[in-house]
Amino acid sequence: MENQKRIKISGTDSNFERQPLIRPFGFKGGYMREIWQTVAMLKSASGSYGTGLCSQSVLWSDASIFNRFSESGGNALMYAITEFALMRAREMEFSTPVDLLDNILQDVFDYGKKVTGNPNLRKTFALNALVGVDNAAWVLYACENGLTTFDEMIPEQYRSALSYRHEKIASIPLMAYSIPVSEIKQAVEDGYFFMKIKIGQPGTQEEMLEKDKARLTEIHGAIGHYRTKHSEDGKLPYYFDANGRYEKKETLLRLLDHAKKIGAFDQIALIEEPFPEEMEVDVSDIPVRLAADESAHTDTDALARIQMGYRAIALKAIAKTLSMTLKIARVAAQMEVPCFCADLTVNPILVDWNKNVAARLSPFPGLGTGLLETNGHQNYKNWHEMESCHPLENAPWRQTKGGVFDLDSTFYSQSGGILTESEHYAKMFDLS
Repeated sequence: MENQKRIKISGTDSNFERQPLIRPFGFKGGYMREIWQTVAMLKSASGSYGTGLCSQSVLWSDASIFNRFSESGGNALMYAITEFALMRAREMEFSTPVDLLDNILQDVFDYGKKVTGNPNLRKTFALNALVGVDNAAWVLYACENGLTTFDEMIPEQYRSALSYRHEKIASIPLMAYSIPVSEIKQAVEDGYFFMKIKIGQPGTQEEMLEKDKARLTEIHGAIGHYRTKHSEDGKLPYYFDANGRYEKKETLLRLLDHAKKIGAFDQIALIEEPFPEEMEVDVSDIPVRLAADESAHTDTDALARIQMGYRAIALKAIAKTLSMTLKIARVAAQMEVPCFCADLTVNPILVDWNKNVAARLSPFPGLGTGLLETNGHQNYKNWHEMESCHPLENAPWRQTKGGVFDLDSTFYSQSGGILTESEHYAKMFDLS
């Protein structure tokens, strides 16, 4: 955009709500029981303001923090980092939110190491803490520059990576360890055709592998025969997420050998983040498409993973900030590596921040659609109440029908509601 304003942040504020989950939510060998929804507010010197939401996930962003502290303690630490970021941003000027993130990320990350007492803190922990701040900056940026749509809001240098306009995107539910196979089968009956299934179950590597083999056998036996019009071969694509639990290539290859044995191998479209982040090895010999998620903290990390042989990137605008996601998406597009949008069990408004990105990514190989994971409706105890906080609660593009979101012209003209104020969250602050 020509002649961008320099925006000075004159005031900041924050607040949060605790949202309980329907049942303990298991992944990375741990279980979450609630998710904190934090809200950041930025006010400019001219009197404009923006609010932004963040769904915190301590377990996803740094399991060592989740395991070391109580669940509430870990959440309080992430919230303290958000508060530090807001203080750091006060009195700063920025041209775009990407500039603001670039200016504060290192200081926020360093503070995160200090406050958690962990010099090896994962950068994703700091980025997760920054999501609400970044979203508030985007809303403020749009307001200050008279921008009314997501497309107008994205700076020119990032637009080519988000140039597609899907009429449909797959709605991907999450099947955690504790989800019965009967529910997975029911999801297929309801029209879902691309599901994210957690593998890497608790226990030793050998115990994990045996549990995962048994789970795969049971799932394939229940849904392997179903067909869908959305895949090139008509079969249901399988999407597995290991969250870094497989410590050796050989262990993953044993799982794939088992998949071949039971006739499930050809349906594996994607395995996300199979190995620990620190395991920097060439994976181009693995015979399925591997996707990087947590390990691709930044655009630099994403490029490194692509060079290791990862052939997809899970974008998480709702976990690593929209600003960092734009940078990652641009690198992936330059390297011709497909992207899709994964969830963090976020609230309904953040689903549509993610949806704006998913709607504009090129179709995923083997499918004619974009991909958007959203599992909040499966996990939040008060999901319907949370939906009422969405400023466009009854918009048709918010609902999954037949396993997809239908995105008409109003979705694009209204930007999924992300630039429309939510009265519920705005009234948490004194905006006079």
